[in-house]
Amino acid sequence: MEHDRFEDVLIYFSKSLLGKEGEEDILWDMAKNCISKLGFEDCIIYLVDNNSDRLVPKAAHGPKSTLNISNGPMEIPMGQGISGHVAQTSRAEIVNDTSKDPRYIKDGTTRLSEICVPITCDGVLYGVIDCEHPEPGFFTERHLKMLSAIASISAIKIKSVRDCKALMEERERLIQIKEEMVELKFKTLSSQLNPHFVFNALNSIQYFVTSEKKKLAMEYLSMFSKLIRFYLGQLGQESVSLREEIDMLHSYLNLQKLRYDGLFDYDISVQGHANNLEEATIPSLVVQTLFENIIESAMSHQQKGQHFEVLLKVTDASVVLDILHSSQNMEPANNLSGYREGILQWQDQINLLNTVKGYNIKNSVGNPSNGRRKITLELPKLL
Repeated sequence: MEHDRFEDVLIYFSKSLLGKEGEEDILWDMAKNCISKLGFEDCIIYLVDNNSDRLVPKAAHGPKSTLNISNGPMEIPMGQGISGHVAQTSRAEIVNDTSKDPRYIKDGTTRLSEICVPITCDGVLYGVIDCEHPEPGFFTERHLKMLSAIASISAIKIKSVRDCKALMEERERLIQIKEEMVELKFKTLSSQLNPHFVFNALNSIQYFVTSEKKKLAMEYLSMFSKLIRFYLGQLGQESVSLREEIDMLHSYLNLQKLRYDGLFDYDISVQGHANNLEEATIPSLVVQTLFENIIESAMSHQQKGQHFEVLLKVTDASVVLDILHSSQNMEPANNLSGYREGILQWQDQINLLNTVKGYNIKNSVGNPSNGRRKITLELPKLL
């Protein structure tokens, strides 16, 4: 008969909790049923606040149910009182006479019996169920067995609710990140194909044609077309081979070199085996955006004799670009508003990639020294 009673109570609790979707509903339902189904007179359910290392009352039934939880049963530090001790040890306890237990915390009428069980699942403590009774020796091992089983069922349900909430939050975070990545790609493409860039490119082609410089016009048009194809092709890609990136960089710098009529020159050199260029891949839309900011800023002064030396070092884990810009009367980067704005936008792009992809892209922009500025970019070697 006792075994049947035990099963009936567990089935009732399980069915009752089945339809509860929120943590608060679970706790209040559990507190109420401890009174109605187990014949207890008082029940409080505490949850652990890991930030404060305290037990916080969340639901109560019986005499204390008339109290406002936020102003009624007090919070209990871990290790203090019978409830705090059970939470600290994760071991259930029956106290037959609270008047003889120095741990007992009186919060109103003294009750001589107390039973407390931890709410745990997979080694994680969620809280405790604490019940009291005015009669000494009221709680039995049967009560302890039933309450422990109820606590286990409740812990599984609480874990499920929290896991579901965490999953939904992670899903929303990933959706937001995906939207930000799409926006970033379109912003990057927009910056590369902005009306000024396209207009200036077409204007340069027209100039070469009208000046009877057809060979230069064809050369410019070929490089411009190659760049457009590269940009459009990279829009949906997360990575690019180092060889393709260098080819793109040559096309872009040659295009700008023709456009600015020899205001600058450049060199690109690679340290390491040639096969590294074919095998290595790096995050896309990073290098070209950086160079667009550098070139547009440098050319804004129309100063002749500028030089860019680009050195790529390929290691087992990364690709490092050292960019050395030489020019007379070079201003600090912070004094160039357009350059500063462009670099900040580029930095936002890097921060987003680091957050979303965990790339750990590193960069540094040095101030001029003896007419030279060094910019370093370290990219992860994805393959």
